Amino acid sequence: MGSANKPNPSNSYLKYSNLALQLLLGIGLAGWLGYTLDQYLSITFPAFMLIFGFLAFGGMLYQIYRSLNKD
Repeated sequence: MGSANKPNPSNSYLKYSNLALQLLLGIGLAGWLGYTLDQYLSITFPAFMLIFGFLAFGGMLYQIYRSLNKD
């Protein structure tokens, strides 16, 4: 009866692990895409990599903020 009110520690661990994985994969994928576009366009300065990386970082932080406020 009382166990229904207790939060499961492994459940919160999985939740935060999932958020961290989403953050890393999102930024990594955006950085790789920007790097590939920079190479394709023969740009010496990594402009697209930086732009996509910062946009992905901002978007992922917003997604994490929404996810944490939902609970």
